[in-house]
Amino acid sequence: MTVKRLLTITFLGVLFLTLSNGVKAQVNSAFDRGSFITKKDTLPYRILFPKGLDPRKKYPIIFVLHGAGERGNDNNAQLAYGPELFLNDTVRQKFPAIVIYPQCPKDSYWSNVLIDTNSTGKRQFHFREGGEPTRAMAALIGLVDKMLEKPYVNNKQVYIGGLSMGGMGTFEILRRKPNVFAAAFAICGGDNTNNAKRYAKKVPLWIFHGVKDSVVPYDHSVVMVAAIKEAGGDPKFTSYPDADHNSWVNAFAEPGLMPWLFSHSK
Repeated sequence: MTVKRLLTITFLGVLFLTLSNGVKAQVNSAFDRGSFITKKDTLPYRILFPKGLDPRKKYPIIFVLHGAGERGNDNNAQLAYGPELFLNDTVRQKFPAIVIYPQCPKDSYWSNVLIDTNSTGKRQFHFREGGEPTRAMAALIGLVDKMLEKPYVNNKQVYIGGLSMGGMGTFEILRRKPNVFAAAFAICGGDNTNNAKRYAKKVPLWIFHGVKDSVVPYDHSVVMVAAIKEAGGDPKFTSYPDADHNSWVNAFAEPGLMPWLFSHSK
């Protein structure tokens, strides 16, 4: 390798790290830190307020649930995917909203799904019908209820969505609070099909999944779409033929996602 080529590669690497760090710095400075505290648990969250927030106005609110890899208590890892969409200047201008990223504890899970690993090393997901919420879900419900008490929150435009474990959590909180949410999106998630009847007619859903998903099988979304339709709902379903588990990259890049969300209200 020539010295010139080595210097070029080094420069590009430094440039990439600089840009990446710049994006992270923008996210960290834009999203304020908060914590929802109960007698038993603390749920950290990051919150983005609209530019020029007017406390006399009421704003839509969006809850975004992260995946299993971002669990913890650093109140930072949950911002790994999606914040760039909500920080986009055009999005913030056209769709002013409060955006909240709660962080699930390391020892919990948004949904009460049971996970087994088969002989080939692949995970199998067993979604429960009913049952008590996990600690994380119980805290999340408490956070949602608390935010809906704020005078600047529009209770008719409450949205939720998530990816992977967060997609599963989205389905679950819709089952538990179907009258709260005006619309929702679930990326590479899943649920027990028997639960679909709880929210099928009450909450418009946009479901996304990569056909080649090697972590959460694509079929989990396929059967949920079918179950929701059978229960009287009309979900949108977007599949990505070449996407693996990171289909959230495609989903968050969908130009119609924000207009679709905001077209719904209770």
